[in-house]
Amino acid sequence: MLAQSLLLPAFAVFSIAAAQSNTLCSASTATINSQADATAYADCTTVNTVLISSSANGVIQFDGPQQVKGDFIVTNATQLTSLSSATVNSISGIFHLDQLTVLSTLSFTQLSGVGSIEWSALPVLQQLTFPSFIKKATDVLITNTFLSSLEGLNLDTVRKLDINNNKFLTQFSTQVANITGLLNIEANSQDLVVEFPNLETAANMTFRNVSSVSIPSLATVNGSLGFYGNYLQNLSAPNLTTLGSTTEQNTGSLAFVGNGDLTNISFPQLSFVSGAFQIANNTDLFNISFPALKTVRGAIDFAGNFSTPQLPALNNVAGGFNMQSTAQIDCGVYDKLHGNVIQGTYGCVSATPDAKSGVGSATSSGSSSKPSSSKAAAVSYGVNEAVAGLSVFGGILQMLL
Repeated sequence: MLAQSLLLPAFAVFSIAAAQSNTLCSASTATINSQADATAYADCTTVNTVLISSSANGVIQFDGPQQVKGDFIVTNATQLTSLSSATVNSISGIFHLDQLTVLSTLSFTQLSGVGSIEWSALPVLQQLTFPSFIKKATDVLITNTFLSSLEGLNLDTVRKLDINNNKFLTQFSTQVANITGLLNIEANSQDLVVEFPNLETAANMTFRNVSSVSIPSLATVNGSLGFYGNYLQNLSAPNLTTLGSTTEQNTGSLAFVGNGDLTNISFPQLSFVSGAFQIANNTDLFNISFPALKTVRGAIDFAGNFSTPQLPALNNVAGGFNMQSTAQIDCGVYDKLHGNVIQGTYGCVSATPDAKSGVGSATSSGSSSKPSSSKAAAVSYGVNEAVAGLSVFGGILQMLL
């Protein structure tokens, strides 16, 4: 009887503790104000949303839970220096980090899958410690960080990938094979090397301010593809055949604008562009050749200081045509295409001191034409205008057809 009387209170204490633990683990939000709060979840296998409060400071190590079924949110924790977990392997919702002005360590050694990533305003964070690699994410936004590399982020699948304004980012490589939504890489280090060795299909892709882009496996872009104000010298897409929808007109445009160091473009298999095709203000690009290009359903708009572009397979330009170069070009090659192959507004200007971009910026009288004196007729697509994006570029050109 004495033994039973001693065991009953102990069992009651254990039961209360277990109930408290279950309640803690199943709460809709795990709010962490301190390391002591984080340690309280050590016996949980799963938790719902995790919120690291703005009052959290120093080091927060969130060990115990393996799965976060909701979001993992850290906002305005301006005294937080380190955030880590040795157990969390998945976050079903958004992994949101914002305004963490002294965070220098971000270490999730087991994390391999997240719903979405939203990281912004991390001005001290230089590297990631994600040795298991984040392989799955629906959307990824990384902006305004001190990161020099995104090692630890090696996606198999992604819908939206937006990497911008990371001034020290010099390397980004991922194994992703399909990007179903937007890819945007801009305003990072001018030395940024971008590698997509396995990327085969993508929707809308925009590159700005990068020094190298590798897309050797890219075969189909279902939307637009644009290169604006980059520092790359060579650009190759050896397997790209189609840009935009083959059944819907003007669904994808192709642009090379303001890439001052670009000397070579090699797209040997590209045969179809659903929307507009623009090459403008690439000062070192003297030779243009797209040997397989047959169909452009939008406008062709080339302006620069290149020799006669080689488009030997071209048999259908549904929109307008503007060709202007400060060098001598043979407009006769294109004069004979006007009215049959080229169905819209036509202009070709050779050896002009002011090569203008924009359909309608040249008269349509062929090889003897001169630049139009009407500024209203000229549409500039220089570097400043290009930063407005591919959607604006494609839309304006279509209105001018």
